[in-house]
Amino acid sequence: VEDEYEAHVKQFHHVKDRFSMAAVPPCLGRLKQRARELGLWNLFIPPHLIDKVPDPSLRPSVSLSYREYGILCESLGRCPHIAPEACNSSAPDTGNMEVLLEFGTPQQKEQYLVPLLRGEIRSAFLMTEPEVASSDPTNLQTKLTKHVGAHGRTKYVLNGRKWWSTGAMDPRCRFALVVARMEYADGATNTTTNKHGAHTIVLVPMPQPGVVFERALTLFGYDDAPNGHAEVSLKEVQLSKENLIAGEGSGFRVSQARLGPGRIHHCMRAIGMAARSLELMLERSMERQAFGKYLAEHGGCQEMIADSVADLESARCLTLNCAATMDVVKEPKLARNQVALIKYAVPDMTYRVVDRAIQLFGGAGVSDQDHCLARFLVGLRSLRIADGPDAVHKRTVALTTLKKSHQSRL
Repeated sequence: VEDEYEAHVKQFHHVKDRFSMAAVPPCLGRLKQRARELGLWNLFIPPHLIDKVPDPSLRPSVSLSYREYGILCESLGRCPHIAPEACNSSAPDTGNMEVLLEFGTPQQKEQYLVPLLRGEIRSAFLMTEPEVASSDPTNLQTKLTKHVGAHGRTKYVLNGRKWWSTGAMDPRCRFALVVARMEYADGATNTTTNKHGAHTIVLVPMPQPGVVFERALTLFGYDDAPNGHAEVSLKEVQLSKENLIAGEGSGFRVSQARLGPGRIHHCMRAIGMAARSLELMLERSMERQAFGKYLAEHGGCQEMIADSVADLESARCLTLNCAATMDVVKEPKLARNQVALIKYAVPDMTYRVVDRAIQLFGGAGVSDQDHCLARFLVGLRSLRIADGPDAVHKRTVALTTLKKSHQSRL
């Protein structure tokens, strides 16, 4: 259905139209129905959260470990803009659903989680900000101000600006999880002294007065409509205690619980893109001739294929090992080093595979009109920034390794 999907979206040219319900390809509905019939629905939910799904009919047909779901993610990654959504396993919805399963109130689960589990709505996650280096979460400037009025009534007001808010412009988006710095006014007091306890995640219904979409952002020219990425202004957004996730000051803890599994999912989908690219490379090398020989008979091409196999297998082994560690330790923070390792190593290795495939395809490789390679390359390059840039994860691995070395010398 890739051709059908792309042909439908390309009918819409104006930005407003590209992020409308009319721009959502009808083929997604057929695929979602088929996924349910095959038992491929909501398989991302880890074993320890399955019992927390409010409606038993929405639980996955089989309980998969992180490692087992990682293998499935590789298949989904072969068609990353369609397959994950078809199985209700696409970002940022999976992370948001896990947050609501683990930290959501009964009201939040009924109003937002259940429709998301059914695939009836979409969601967004707003963290990154244009004015600060958001790779350091203590820099975030968006403010959630707590006011205590007469008779002890409490309200919260959200102000700030976010960008690279994936899914926020999707016409089906019905809520966003927003990371904000706590601020206190009108008699409200701060009981938190830890700098990592200064942030709170708040659930913002969408659409909502004060939530303004400034522009749709493009990723190397792609707008990824009708899902897309937005720059969003938050102007005096009125909220209540019922909108908080896990209470005040829990933002860092909730974010880390959300991002760990998500990074494994990203890496395994990246491997799916690389695996498909390698297959295309092999087909091309055995069909095209240059200088009297098939490309596969040239030493340079053979070297590219060998290097790609090594990168692909290394990336797969690293990621599945990380997922297996997560299965053992249960908590993402206890596998922090392994998660950081794959987050910078796997996008780099899979990027190299796709880059070699593009080189082999020549002019056809750099156009997205006939092949998927150009879109894959853009996605993998951006993954080295999304969910934390390479430098942050390398720092984590280096510091952890140095600490172990120091301890072994004592």
